[in-house]
Amino acid sequence: MSTFDDRENAFESKFAHDADMQFRAEARRNKLLGLWAADKMGKSAEDAAAYAKEVVKADFEEAGHDDVVRKVSKDMGDLATEAEIRAKLSELLVVAKAQLMEEI
Repeated sequence: MSTFDDRENAFESKFAHDADMQFRAEARRNKLLGLWAADKMGKSAEDAAAYAKEVVKADFEEAGHDDVVRKVSKDMGDLATEAEIRAKLSELLVVAKAQLMEEI
């Protein structure tokens, strides 16, 4: 293989790794958001875990995270505004990425 092929393979591997890590971070962020929302709604630990899974699944409805915001906003009602939920999403993405880095 030439040096160019080696570099191309390295870039492809890095792209695949980065895409995988982003997917995992977003899924973890959604789980953390679900747990946060469940706590605000007063759910038990078992119900909170089940709800967090529902939030993760909601992200597969459409591209982006609007589907997650819509679900959590609807479920929480007056307990949190859409802006608060979006802010929590941003905050939890940082937490999720840090947790993933700790696992590596």
